[in-house]
Amino acid sequence: MARTGMFNKDHPHYKWVALSNTTLGMLMATINASIVIISLPAIFTGIKLNPLEPGNVSYLLWMLMGYMLVTAVLVVMFGRMGDQYGRVKIYNLGFVIFTVAAIALCLDPFTAGPAAMWLIIFRFVQGIGGAMLFANSTAILTDAFPANKRGFALGLNQVAAIAGSFIGLIVGGVLAELDWRAVFFVSVPFGILGTIWSYKSLHEVGQKNPGRIDWLGNATFGVGLIALLTGITYGIQPYGDSSQGWGNPWVLGAIIGGLLLLVAFVFIELRVKSPMFDMHLFRIRSFSSGIFAGFLASIGRGGLQFMLIIWLQGIWLPLHGYSYESTPLWAGIYMLPITIGFLIAGPISGALSDRYGSRAFATIGLTLVGLTFIGLLLIPVNFEYWQFAVLTGLNGIGSGLFSSPNRTSIMNSVPANERGAASGMAGVALNAGSSLSIGIFFSLMIAGLATTLPAALTNGLTSHGVPTDIAAQIGQTPPVGSLFAAFLGYNPIQSLLGPTGVLTSPHVDGATLVGKEFFPQLISGPFHDGLVVVFIAAAVMSIIGAIASFLGGAKYVHEDKIVERTVPEVDSEEVGASRA
Repeated sequence: MARTGMFNKDHPHYKWVALSNTTLGMLMATINASIVIISLPAIFTGIKLNPLEPGNVSYLLWMLMGYMLVTAVLVVMFGRMGDQYGRVKIYNLGFVIFTVAAIALCLDPFTAGPAAMWLIIFRFVQGIGGAMLFANSTAILTDAFPANKRGFALGLNQVAAIAGSFIGLIVGGVLAELDWRAVFFVSVPFGILGTIWSYKSLHEVGQKNPGRIDWLGNATFGVGLIALLTGITYGIQPYGDSSQGWGNPWVLGAIIGGLLLLVAFVFIELRVKSPMFDMHLFRIRSFSSGIFAGFLASIGRGGLQFMLIIWLQGIWLPLHGYSYESTPLWAGIYMLPITIGFLIAGPISGALSDRYGSRAFATIGLTLVGLTFIGLLLIPVNFEYWQFAVLTGLNGIGSGLFSSPNRTSIMNSVPANERGAASGMAGVALNAGSSLSIGIFFSLMIAGLATTLPAALTNGLTSHGVPTDIAAQIGQTPPVGSLFAAFLGYNPIQSLLGPTGVLTSPHVDGATLVGKEFFPQLISGPFHDGLVVVFIAAAVMSIIGAIASFLGGAKYVHEDKIVERTVPEVDSEEVGASRA
């Protein structure tokens, strides 16, 4: 009898081959969403660009949000294309595009602004490949696994998707110590392996949903989401005399115009014959509540990542003797508890949700996440590490309890020929939430800092000999500069006072001002004021998401006779009639 190899499309355990390959794809896609966040200091140093100079802030923002924005915008379209032309076909193409872009990122031939533009452009291209992977991986798994085994498979896939965002912080911190190009190169061998593996092993087993491409729907959704997310992100930049840009006509125009286009998208989708996304799926309670809860959880999780990076790199690590150059590495290491907690809880809750349903796990998980946000407010800024480790570990466990059952309930609730679009919409919730978290949580933090940081900065400088007029001028610097400095693990005092020449004055304690402890101690009080606003908002979002998960109802699987014939392992007692 001929031996069936792992790379053979007729492998007798095809579903496990599909699970392992799509898990690799999701890991790659999400690691690349976060790996740059913690590596930005090394990247900007490597390309010889100061991101804190006023003209360079846009490079910083697009390096942060470009990949996630492109992925969020395109994921529904590629999910729908997977329904039309084959999920495996679009998924495989995504691996190719992702890998080619990773190679190009390693080969950036420029320095300064042109180098940053090269990186931003190919991060956009990489986002296209990531969207193809995101949009179709869970649909491929839903096709391959029977309903009574999907919870474990989709749970593991979702664990890979979200764990990748935590793992990326650790990997980025380690690789940034070696060389900034290594941050991008790490994807190349895995991308090549995954591309070859997917083309040789995956094949179509699900239903297609043929139809014409909904160009008008794609255009209104894509442009609307780009405008909305871009407007919110640019709202954190100063405008005129204001510390933020919410009064900027361009920001307001982008947000209002984006919202109007998204409203138009809904009306278009309700009327076209072959919609990009079937809006009637939102009539399914398990689907609509799952998408809403996943969206809120994604915003909270993204905000937590940014706040913890600022907290560790800008304040806690320098106060404990770490050099600013080494803070990215150690920030990734000290955030290990949240990753470990997530990796433990995610697969277990996914497997248990196959037996007991998703509602209890998802509800308890997000409730626990909300409680950990409150707990993080109660510890001092200069905390004992065990306090931080326990709270972030519990946060990871809560996220793991929620994420796997949430994705399972979404995918189980839709018809087989809509799985690509449903997977795409779940991907939008994940990626749009992460993109929105940049604008939302940075804005909340800046609002908190704006009330106390100017006075703290002015008084701190004058107490070390800086003339009152110069200290007052520095104190009125928009808080976003100090926030970005903390986020990047920079000490901004050198760049703020250097041009004034006062650091060389014998009456100024320059050594203390540019040392490890002055800026972290200065910002710690105002930072905690901002943290109160941020984490209360995150806790409220988590509790609302928990309520939505509870209201999603008991265990529900959309009846699909074709799936039952194709995969005879389905437990008919666990398959309910469609409520659509």
